[in-house]
Amino acid sequence: MISAGMSAVNSMMSGAEGSAVTIECLYSERYRESEKKWCRSGDWRSCLSTGSDGSYEDSSVAIRDDRTGAFTVTFKKLQMKDTAWYWCSAGQQKTAVHVLVTPQPTTVPTVPSQSFPDLPPAKPITRETWSSHSPMLASVVVCSSVIFLAVVAILAIKFWRLHKSDRVPRDVEEMRAKFSGCSREAGDFQNAAVLFLNKDSQDVHMY
Repeated sequence: MISAGMSAVNSMMSGAEGSAVTIECLYSERYRESEKKWCRSGDWRSCLSTGSDGSYEDSSVAIRDDRTGAFTVTFKKLQMKDTAWYWCSAGQQKTAVHVLVTPQPTTVPTVPSQSFPDLPPAKPITRETWSSHSPMLASVVVCSSVIFLAVVAILAIKFWRLHKSDRVPRDVEEMRAKFSGCSREAGDFQNAAVLFLNKDSQDVHMY
């Protein structure tokens, strides 16, 4: 309780958006029976007053007067628009209180930890376990070798066919070239023989 007038326990209050905050206003004995008000500064129409029972409550604000020198104002769920200067008043006395609303902190969703069943311990490799797996490993190696040889054989056949199909036209061209060359030589020989015969015939006639 104060000796005269009014005051606030904290003249600067703050809270996160969506949270609740309570302001405590103190008054002197002479204002014990006076009406208590909570007003937004600059807007007297926003004033909220206690009734005969010393209380007021709506969906967003609650006022409680204990009639012993203090009354409280509680914002149930702060909104960003609630940031402003306010007045606590009793009778003709009033005191200023500033309320600051901060943005709601962003929370990172937590990923629930996954529990895995206990795995059986790994068995050591012994000569017996290696021997039991040896036939399987041998089968895998043999199958892989057979597949590899089959692929190599298929590729070799394809390359041989390609080489053969390319070799046939080349042989044909070589045969044509040889044939044409022989034809020219035969023609030249024929012409030479005719000239020779003609020469001999001329010589015979001269004798």
